Amino acid sequence: MSFRSGVATFAGKSSYWFLHTFLHGGSSLPGKITLKLDPNILRTLGAKYDVIVITGTNGKTLTTALTVSVLHEKYPAILTNPTGSNMEQGIVTTFLNAKNPKTGRPLAVLEVDEANVIKVTHYIEPKAFVFTNIFRDQMDRYGEIYTTYQKILDGVALAPKATIIANGDSPIFNSKELPNPIQYYGFDNEPDTDMKAKPNTDGVLCPVCQHILHYHSLTYSNQGKYFCPNCGFARPELTYRLTALGEQTPTSSHFDVDGHPFTIQVGGTYNIYNALAAYAVGRFMGVAPEQIAHAFTANERVFGRQEVINVGDKRVTIILVKNPVGLDQVLHMIGTDKEQFSFVALLNANYADGIDTSWIWDGDFEQLTALDIPTFITGGERYKDITFRLKVAGVPDDQHIVEPDLEKVVDRITDLPTERVYVLATYTAMLQLRKILATKGYIKEGFGA
Repeated sequence: MSFRSGVATFAGKSSYWFLHTFLHGGSSLPGKITLKLDPNILRTLGAKYDVIVITGTNGKTLTTALTVSVLHEKYPAILTNPTGSNMEQGIVTTFLNAKNPKTGRPLAVLEVDEANVIKVTHYIEPKAFVFTNIFRDQMDRYGEIYTTYQKILDGVALAPKATIIANGDSPIFNSKELPNPIQYYGFDNEPDTDMKAKPNTDGVLCPVCQHILHYHSLTYSNQGKYFCPNCGFARPELTYRLTALGEQTPTSSHFDVDGHPFTIQVGGTYNIYNALAAYAVGRFMGVAPEQIAHAFTANERVFGRQEVINVGDKRVTIILVKNPVGLDQVLHMIGTDKEQFSFVALLNANYADGIDTSWIWDGDFEQLTALDIPTFITGGERYKDITFRLKVAGVPDDQHIVEPDLEKVVDRITDLPTERVYVLATYTAMLQLRKILATKGYIKEGFGA
């Protein structure tokens, strides 16, 4: 370690200790300080680790958490960033907080923002990349899905020997030839038919001939067993297959992968994809299916991702939403709840959320009106936008509470007529809500920046 790196590391660790000890935060600021003193610090900090990078639009945080649980079945020393601080400064902070391994070469399983993959691979050559999906998300930052994927590929190009473990059901991950070894995971639980995705779905043009893709089976959005009837482009051979899909509830999912039964304590087909990705990484790293099943049942819900918090006598489930595809999957998932529930939507539009809120108009909020929901609450910094969106969707005014102040939202939740409450929030709204819940004593602490 050079003198400069040593000074930068000391400053970063000292700031982390202070922020974590006295302010219960510090997920990115120590990294910012360290990078200011030594912009190349990741080369030093990551030199001792075998790194697995998990990236994509949706599912990074849960996929990372599940992957860490799976790998812990075989590997004792694993570094990760559990709060989802996935940009360069957050990743540096993660390394700063690491304990020096006593023996062997430890693993680092890192959730990495799509545009920050290149900032990692510029200094560290990962052992593997995991690609979850690419959906339209934060248009002000990424642009269209092909622009987002190219940002990832720019980083992958610096690590041509790293294995890619990709969602084989997503056509974009089969759209370009890459030198890397590639393994694919996906759903293979239904007989072949011939169908198309919905007309307004992104990413359904064949990358070879621009014909509209067809599907033998379709899970959601543009994901499934795709094929082009015009030129023969088709889903690649899967390395890891979901072979059966069992009961799904808002709090659990049952399924088989490669003939082995699994259960995760979280609902939604989109989260089964996350588990399938973690399974694929586990098998790639030599973890047995029985060990993976144990890891899945032992894993707790992840910060901000279907996190259940008791607020008075209410069971409040907080779910992060940030783009139309993810939103629709969440709405479909909560619609399977057999208990009556109230609905809260909190919308912010800061940099971490995406400044453009037009995506809410592509989400199918209309399906809420078919459910027996007695009370709706809308709030957050862009409460006017989400309030108007629900009004257009058909939510009656006499069932709709508008409350911009999140502290008052928490107070309103305690008075809701149902025991079960679902809160859908964008990222910074979720952070603000958790801070208020911590201040009021409903949770131990929030996560700072």
